[in-house]
Amino acid sequence: MFNHHFFDGKASSAVLQAFLTESGGGKLLMVADPPFGGLVKPLANTFSLLSQAWRELQSSDGSGADMPMMWIFPYFFEPRILECLPSLTMLDYQVDYDNHPLYKHGKTGRKQSPVRIFTNISPKDIVLPKDEGYRFCSVCQRFVLSLNKHCAKCNVCPSKDGREWKHCSTCEKCVKPSWRHCAPCGRCALPDHPCGLSEGTEGCFNCGSLKHKRKACPVQDSQRTRSNRPNAKSGSKNVSHCPNQKPKAKRKSGAARRAKKLAAQSE
Repeated sequence: MFNHHFFDGKASSAVLQAFLTESGGGKLLMVADPPFGGLVKPLANTFSLLSQAWRELQSSDGSGADMPMMWIFPYFFEPRILECLPSLTMLDYQVDYDNHPLYKHGKTGRKQSPVRIFTNISPKDIVLPKDEGYRFCSVCQRFVLSLNKHCAKCNVCPSKDGREWKHCSTCEKCVKPSWRHCAPCGRCALPDHPCGLSEGTEGCFNCGSLKHKRKACPVQDSQRTRSNRPNAKSGSKNVSHCPNQKPKAKRKSGAARRAKKLAAQSE
């Protein structure tokens, strides 16, 4: 999937071509639910090659159309996906997994799944279930989550994460409800963000440095090292501060204790 490779070579390619031409290729829909840790660009390249192969096998009437597809992926990958495949649109439908510990509704799962469907099918043609909290927006001509209120100023239903977003008149766009407008930064951000950094120049969210990101923050690494270091005041069992203290004897296994007990009884 990531490098458009067939392990069986031409035999597998022939199976794919036969599948793409079934029913004249008019009743085909590609549904992909790849690992979320996979890179977007190679996936998009594979999907583009599949669409190109489907297009070449079609009649001249549909030569300019793209193969219908649904790509299931988290919503925060939307910028990367649209950069690679601009014809796709993200639906508001929240994809749940019955066998996943997080991406499902219930006591052990998230309240709202971050997984969405990206498709090149017109959103107005995809009906989302009203009994699961979706409604049709007559202005946007698409089904959206009930909490995704239409903004008259932005002229769009702006929410991406399932919460009701709010409009910032200064930024002239809708933002997440937890964000606040920061005058020094000139944009909306979380209340505890590193203030003074303009948008697009953010560096480390831990110390504010522009030279690295949070994952490579030396301050964070030093804090982690100190937190893992044994504390003498906490009475750690891993460190002994008495030089004359004898080391504890190694505990014998159950089999060794039973053998010793049998030997004592035989004596």
